[in-house]
Amino acid sequence: MKVKAILVAGGHGSRLYPFTKITQKTLLPIYDRPVIDYALGTIRRAGIKNITIISNQFIGQIAKHVGSGLAGEQIHYVLEETPEGVAKALNLARPHNENCRLLVYFSDNITTIELADHVERFTKHESNPGCLLLCRDEEQPQAFGVAKFDDAGKIVDIVEKPQNPPSNIAIGGIYLYDEQFWSLVDKCQIEYGGKFSITDVNRKYVEKEQAELLNIGKETWVDCGTPESLLAASIMAKEGKLNPNPFK
Repeated sequence: MKVKAILVAGGHGSRLYPFTKITQKTLLPIYDRPVIDYALGTIRRAGIKNITIISNQFIGQIAKHVGSGLAGEQIHYVLEETPEGVAKALNLARPHNENCRLLVYFSDNITTIELADHVERFTKHESNPGCLLLCRDEEQPQAFGVAKFDDAGKIVDIVEKPQNPPSNIAIGGIYLYDEQFWSLVDKCQIEYGGKFSITDVNRKYVEKEQAELLNIGKETWVDCGTPESLLAASIMAKEGKLNPNPFK
C-alpha cells in the first residue's frame, strides 16, 4: 500500500509577525532556501510521490514556488480559509488521501533524520502496521505531546502539553500512519467534536498497542516557528548540516 504525504503549512504564524502578515511562514528563509524546501526534501528523499499541501491565504505563493512538483510527482494544494484546528485542516486533505498510508508532516519541523527505510517498511507491510511517531528528548517538553511509559518502558499514553510531564520524551510534528488513520480521526470527531488534536489520534493507536516511537537520537530537529529558531537553522544550513534537496 502506497504512502502519501500531507504537508500541513497553515496557521497564522503569529510568532513570526510581522513577516507572516505578507507571506506564509514556510516561505521564510533558512539561509538560501525557504523552510518548505527542507520539509519537502525529507518527504521526497523518503520516496513519497503524492503530496498534499494545506495552507492559508498564501497558498498561491507556495504553489508558485513548488509548482507541479518533480517528474513523477502529484502535488495537491488545499486552501484552509480560516485556521480552525488540526482536525479540520486534515479533513480538507482527506479526498486526496484515503485508502492509503500517510506521512503527516507539520512544515515547521526541519530534521536530519531520513525516513526512507520506515516508509518502505510501511509500504510493504501487509496490513495495519500502526503508527510511527517521531520523538526526541526535551529538557522542557511542556509545549509538546509527552510520552508516558509503564515500568517496563512501554508507551501507555500521550499527555498533551502537560504542566508536569510524565517523561522528557516529546512527540510532535512528523508521523507515519497506517490505513486506520481516518477511521480513528472519525472516532475522535465523535468523542471530542471538532476540538481534538493530533495527539488524540495518536492516543487511539496507543490504546490499540499499535504505536511505535522513533527517537531521533543524535539527529537534528529544529522547530522553525520563531525568529531565533530560524536563525539557528540558517546557521546550520550554511554549515551544510541541513539538506533541502530531494535526493541524498
